Amino acid sequence: MAETAEEKVEERERVLDTPMDKEFDWAKKDDKTPVRDALWDHYMEADGRDTMKTEAKMHPYLDMSNDEVAANAEKLLKN
Repeated sequence: MAETAEEKVEERERVLDTPMDKEFDWAKKDDKTPVRDALWDHYMEADGRDTMKTEAKMHPYLDMSNDEVAANAEKLLKN
């Protein structure tokens, strides 16, 4: 049976909605920030708090696979 649109979105966004400490073993143990918000905060700082630039950089994450989201988040956020 084919997945519904909602199921596809739910699966695709799983990593984006997971708390940092649950998704990455390198994250702080009590970091409950969703990956989506951590990426947003990263881009906001990098873009001089320009919401439009940050939104444009976040938009591609909606079409990425979970593995791509995780790899990009690790590359950008891991210290």
